Amino acid sequence: MRNILLLGSLVRIPFFAGAVLLALHVVQTLDGSYVQAGALSTIVTVCIALSGPWRGRLLDRFGLRRTIAPSILVGAVCWSIAPFVDYVPLLILAAIAGLFDVPIFTVVRQAVIAATTEQNRQPALALEAVSVECAFMIGPIVGVAAAGIWSTTTVLFCVQMTLVLAGILLWIYNPPLRSAEQTDSAKSVPRRSWFRFEFVALCIGASAAIAVLAGSELTFVSAIREFEAQPLLGVVLAVWGFGSVVGGLTYGALRRKISTYLLLAGLGVVTLPMAFAVGPISLAITGLIAGLFCAPTITASIDQMSRIVPEGGRGEAIGWHSAALTLGNGIGSSLAGIAIDAGGFPAGFGAAAALGLGVGLGLPLLLALRSRRHPADVPEPVGAGQANV
Repeated sequence: MRNILLLGSLVRIPFFAGAVLLALHVVQTLDGSYVQAGALSTIVTVCIALSGPWRGRLLDRFGLRRTIAPSILVGAVCWSIAPFVDYVPLLILAAIAGLFDVPIFTVVRQAVIAATTEQNRQPALALEAVSVECAFMIGPIVGVAAAGIWSTTTVLFCVQMTLVLAGILLWIYNPPLRSAEQTDSAKSVPRRSWFRFEFVALCIGASAAIAVLAGSELTFVSAIREFEAQPLLGVVLAVWGFGSVVGGLTYGALRRKISTYLLLAGLGVVTLPMAFAVGPISLAITGLIAGLFCAPTITASIDQMSRIVPEGGRGEAIGWHSAALTLGNGIGSSLAGIAIDAGGFPAGFGAAAALGLGVGLGLPLLLALRSRRHPADVPEPVGAGQANV
């Protein structure tokens, strides 16, 4: 588990660096517009999201090596060409590479779940979530700094080849994706055995959590611009991210499980005070408090999913979960943008808070109503019930 967490942390740094480098490459090197850069990022994100469920199902059916071998080959071919071509070929090659993206997030989370028991899974997943936060903070900084020294063509090529190398290391290491109780020849379980209302509700909750975070991130930019303190934007975002790291480590140390929906509602509550910030300092303080609920909410959703999805279906389930997170990222940014245009940064934070609180309180009520009408469709134990919501 230590090895897979370390490898996952190292791999995600170039993953997050690559996202910002694509935009810089289009604008700086190809002399494209921000619209073109946004379109490229959107298409790549959608392709990666679409690949999640079916790549996860391949992991369940064929194992790690047979699933990622084509990804390594396709990624190596596409990204050895893409940085050196014009916009349209870059768009096509990046989209193809996205569809065959090495499912790093799915592999790492499935391997962590397989290496732990229900008793010690929560702290392991919390560490995994913290590693994602750290990579998210480090990756873009490293990518932008490298692009300031060398050309974006060279940096983009090196970053993407690093991801290909990471795929090769995963293929060599081949971490077990199932617990020791299951043999390598164990078959995947039917989707209908776990793809039910509770799983769908959990994905909606995870999507809403990411929407709150994405909306808050965009609103931070609006708030800092209104305060005319643009040089402090990185500091404020770093404080917000530090709060998430502290929250993730604290949640991992807890002995009891907390429902995803309860944490989501809490995330909505602690997001609201940022709407009343009067300057960069108060925004950073309220952001630090809001960050405490970021990593725990995502961690709880993965932990809860591992308890309602049988082991033979977790690869595909994590793929659907990742797709829901990607969808939530787009929803949150769009919602915040509309709110900010209508009422400034307070409306942006208010909309994000309302989304988290509304979905966090509404989903448990829907689950309760569903369990009363269709008891057989909501298997026990239900995550929300275990957390005494």
